[in-house]
Amino acid sequence: MKLIIAEKPDQGLKLAAPFSYKKKDGYVEIPPQEMFPKGAMLTWAVGHLCELLSPEEYNTSWKRWTLQTLPIIPEKFQHKVSKSKWKQFQVVKKLIHHPEVTEVIMAGDAEREGEAIIRIILLVSDCHRPLKRLWISSLTPKAVIKGFKNLLEEHETRNVYYEALSRSCADWLVGMNASRAYTLLLQQKGISDVFSTGRVQTPTLALIVKRELEIEKFQSDPFWEVLATFNFDGKKYKGKWHREDQPRIDEKELAEKIEQFCKGKAARIESVEKERKEFHPPYLFNLSSLQAIANSLYKLSPQKTLEIAQKLYVKGIISYPRSDSSFVTKEEAAMFPDTLRKLSTYPQYKTFFPLPNESILHNKRVVNEKKVTDHYAIIPTEQVTDPSKLSAEEEKIYSLIVSRLIAAHYEKAIFDYTTIHTLVDERAQFISKGKEQIQAGWRSVIYGDKQEKESDDDEQDLPPLEEGESGVVHDVKVKEGKTQPPKRYTEGQLITVMKTAGKHLEDHEMTKVLNKTEGLGTEATRAGIIGVLKDRKYIEVKRNQVYATTKGRLLIKSIGESILASPEMTAKWEQRLHEIGEGKASPQEFMEQAKKLSIKLIEDAKTQSESWSFDDINITEFKYVPKGKRKGRANGLGTKIGACKKCDGDVVDKGIFYGCTNYQANKCNFTISKKVLGKSISVTNAKKLLTTGKTDEIKGFKKGEKVFNAALHWKDNHIQFLF
Repeated sequence: MKLIIAEKPDQGLKLAAPFSYKKKDGYVEIPPQEMFPKGAMLTWAVGHLCELLSPEEYNTSWKRWTLQTLPIIPEKFQHKVSKSKWKQFQVVKKLIHHPEVTEVIMAGDAEREGEAIIRIILLVSDCHRPLKRLWISSLTPKAVIKGFKNLLEEHETRNVYYEALSRSCADWLVGMNASRAYTLLLQQKGISDVFSTGRVQTPTLALIVKRELEIEKFQSDPFWEVLATFNFDGKKYKGKWHREDQPRIDEKELAEKIEQFCKGKAARIESVEKERKEFHPPYLFNLSSLQAIANSLYKLSPQKTLEIAQKLYVKGIISYPRSDSSFVTKEEAAMFPDTLRKLSTYPQYKTFFPLPNESILHNKRVVNEKKVTDHYAIIPTEQVTDPSKLSAEEEKIYSLIVSRLIAAHYEKAIFDYTTIHTLVDERAQFISKGKEQIQAGWRSVIYGDKQEKESDDDEQDLPPLEEGESGVVHDVKVKEGKTQPPKRYTEGQLITVMKTAGKHLEDHEMTKVLNKTEGLGTEATRAGIIGVLKDRKYIEVKRNQVYATTKGRLLIKSIGESILASPEMTAKWEQRLHEIGEGKASPQEFMEQAKKLSIKLIEDAKTQSESWSFDDINITEFKYVPKGKRKGRANGLGTKIGACKKCDGDVVDKGIFYGCTNYQANKCNFTISKKVLGKSISVTNAKKLLTTGKTDEIKGFKKGEKVFNAALHWKDNHIQFLF
């Protein structure tokens, strides 16, 4: 009898679905049939049933956080059963040792983590059964049956396990040692908090903090532009003055002189330039591109998009979502016509049929065996479904994936771009740009895909004009503007920034490595890393924009130039891990290097701490309070919120309200209630009120039967609602 171990319960039931089975407590029984002549039992993990031991479980002296006990380096890494998953582990272990089991089939997700989850369970269970590996990218009955007929030998995926194990153990080393080192050294500077670090999370946070500082230091400068409307025998169009392709003018007086010079003057078409551009259909989705588009269009967080895609995968209607490839093999491409024929029957997609290209089997932008690694692109499976029967969010993600596949069967989008150079009174040069769609092509399918949209704010519909034509300046005006700071990343853009972090490196060789290994983190982990940064209060996401918090800035300031915050370390790390997965590098040598790196990070932190200065960061909320004075501190009592609006005192947290510290000294009665019309006023909003004069919009104030949204702002010497 064979034992099949899946990664999750829902995945396990999908693997059992093509066969008859009886459901038991924590597993199912598959009676003897063609695929399993002696029958089979199928059980599952619940994600990670086992985890690495904590430091104190290796050595009791490592429980207490002290610099003297660093570095923490176990002689041999060990795993234990997670307390919350003990029951299911016992079910799996009992089945592994069942006397009738002759072979174990590892059926976790077909990637590194899925490999590690099952193999670690087998290790902790002391399994000595022969092993096989199920490796599939879809949970349709057809794909499941084919997978069981073509099981891999255990040794074929063993290196993938070594890669995953090396990654987790080395990350443990860096995280444990660097986190303790920076937390303890910051405590010596009077800063009381726990500062977690990580091989991927810290370089990611560094990129966010870098953008935050760029915005903060940005000096906005005014500029002026001269805009003209021309009339050439009734043909009107607009143009912008420029000198050597620079349209912005630094002095208002000069702009006004140009305006006066051009009024009513004669104009001549100096040249007309036309360029035709062709745009290929976008590549099929990998996880990063799906997360980026879903965030751009629907403001879905990367983690939410992954959760939705995982549900669609378990339903069997899309392929494996954690894919890093945008290509498919000929085998998948051969199935597209049948899948698309089924999709064409639904009203949501009917207008896109018939397709311009019935088959894309020989289109290398889609079909490229060499660029398919563990998995192919995210595509709808042949088990199509009516999108209207899905939840609203599931329908959005499913339709994005379907639309990409349909668009791949469409022609290129073609545009003619026209640039007109107009000369006023043979002196002042103006430029006009226009765009004409010649062929909509794939854009008729996914024009709303913002990342694929080519546009320019200055483009207009231009009339037919030829070089040498004469006309006049119909109107001219000066427009004032201001230079804008860089924009904060959205969550979707942050996924892309993590994926292309190589662009932030000076070392071209390291850039190549990061591009090859897909940047910071993996397709499967990037959304989780963003989640960790949120949970640890290093970043905040407001209106889909990512802000670095004071805590995040404080950590990155303390880390400084350490390799811990650099994509370079991740580049080298990922390169070696990739080589381990391919069987080209030694896991033992990699771990020795990880141990040496952990020691170096501690030494770097100690050296840096000698010159730390945080004068440019408000660290009041992190200030260390001696034991005897900590009463109420656990709840934030006494924490400074900001400067008083009525006097020179500080506003602090006083429990049920925020109040001025000068109440005893000068009877200052400035307060901010912590609850207004049923809504709590957070510390963040209280700080904003004190620093900027108003809070963010707060939703759900209640006055009698009326419910309304408003901001609070300081006006006429008291707090008022701002609608």
